Amino acid sequence: MITVDFTRLKTAPGDRILDIGCGSGRHTAEAYRQHRVHVIGADLILKNLKMARQRLVFHDRLGEHGGGTWSLAASDVTALPFSDDCFEMVICSEVLEHIPDHEQAMREIVRVLKPGQPLVVSVPRYFPERICWMLSGDYVDANQGHVRIYNKKALIGLLEEAGTRLFALHYAHSIHSPYWWLKCLLGPSRTDSTTVNLYHRLLAWDIMKKPMLTRFIDRLLNPLLGKSLVMYMRKTGG
Repeated sequence: MITVDFTRLKTAPGDRILDIGCGSGRHTAEAYRQHRVHVIGADLILKNLKMARQRLVFHDRLGEHGGGTWSLAASDVTALPFSDDCFEMVICSEVLEHIPDHEQAMREIVRVLKPGQPLVVSVPRYFPERICWMLSGDYVDANQGHVRIYNKKALIGLLEEAGTRLFALHYAHSIHSPYWWLKCLLGPSRTDSTTVNLYHRLLAWDIMKKPMLTRFIDRLLNPLLGKSLVMYMRKTGG
């Protein structure tokens, strides 16, 4: 699923985009659709980079890209192997909630971004995430190790202290929140729940087909139930 709204962002041919903590490469591939950009997907886990590579190669075969280039890098978000001010955009989606030293991670993703350019950060939203933690003590470990729940105002403050300013935000994936609540209630590590599996099939169908009805419901409920908080920052200075 794509959390970042690329229509809020402008790119130019030759722009370098970093997707840090790229996972299976969903945002790396979406950024690759922009016109003649070079996108780098970076992650600390080799398995994730292999999945991202498969996704990007598939996009190449289908011609679903903007005519640019891509590469992958094994990288720790708290010690990025890139020089200062070298990217026109940095995406950090659903990453910071996993990082113990998240303030160092914020300093790093701002350091490698050029002044005046956008940083997109998404994290689980406070309200839906708090319910998940309340319903299951196993949720944190089952969901790849969440170490904190973010308060929106506090997170914006930390990112601004790191050298950025907020220019837009929204919430995303409202229809995913009940799925996680149900999963937590029945056991986050269970794979034999018919109800959870049927809901998962619905979400997969929605992601692949993008039907108008579920898209409308998702947008309608996002302000209230959106699972992700998505913030668009701009690096100050320069």
